[in-house]
Amino acid sequence: MSELVKRTHWIVRLTHWVNVVAVVVMAGSGMRIFNAHPAFARPGERFPLNPWEGHPIPDWLTFGAWLGGARHWHFAMMWILVANGLLYLGFIYLHGEWRDLVPRRGDARDSIEMIKFYLFVRRDHPHQGKHNALQKSAYFTMPILGVLLVLSGLAIWKPVTLSFLTALFVNYKWARFVHFATMAVLLLLALVHVFFVFAVDPYALRAMVTGWYNRARSPEARNARPFYHLFGKGRSRAPKAEAPNT
Repeated sequence: MSELVKRTHWIVRLTHWVNVVAVVVMAGSGMRIFNAHPAFARPGERFPLNPWEGHPIPDWLTFGAWLGGARHWHFAMMWILVANGLLYLGFIYLHGEWRDLVPRRGDARDSIEMIKFYLFVRRDHPHQGKHNALQKSAYFTMPILGVLLVLSGLAIWKPVTLSFLTALFVNYKWARFVHFATMAVLLLLALVHVFFVFAVDPYALRAMVTGWYNRARSPEARNARPFYHLFGKGRSRAPKAEAPNT
């Protein structure tokens, strides 16, 4: 039976899809900028945490065609990302949706239970609200990573004018490392998020487009988990009906 509910506000949907475009373009253009000098340290210096020092990122992962073009795209998307992030944070604060995302007592325990379920140690899906504990952790972490990205990006953009920002990251090369490491973590979280959407809760895509969600098809209602769900198993906790005696 359909249990349609209005789950995602249009502002959340708008900022979500703007972020998708902005992060992809910023990541690709950032890697093109990096390839102009594929090292975190300045020429003549070395950086201990980069075993691939001097090796450029494959061109197919980059965006912007050339250094100047990549810089234009990168800075254009930076301001869009900042404005979009402020709109999102302002909305969830004023609308009260921050309550669905902030960590709470028991989240660590609930996260362990979700991991046990995904690893087939636990048979039934743990009880959850709008988001399970793992989702909440990821959604809470992403804005923090966004702030760190912007601050470290400004520190390497204007290392002299904004020297106080660069000093927060020790120096220029560490600011550059933090910027790229943060982007790598953000992209990893995004990829894991996309995987779980398609593998566990593909019906959430409707909520991110129209705002409506069918609770009868939630992962908890279907007892769905990665791979298990993809191959059509474990969609329901209800046992199969026995064949009638003949």
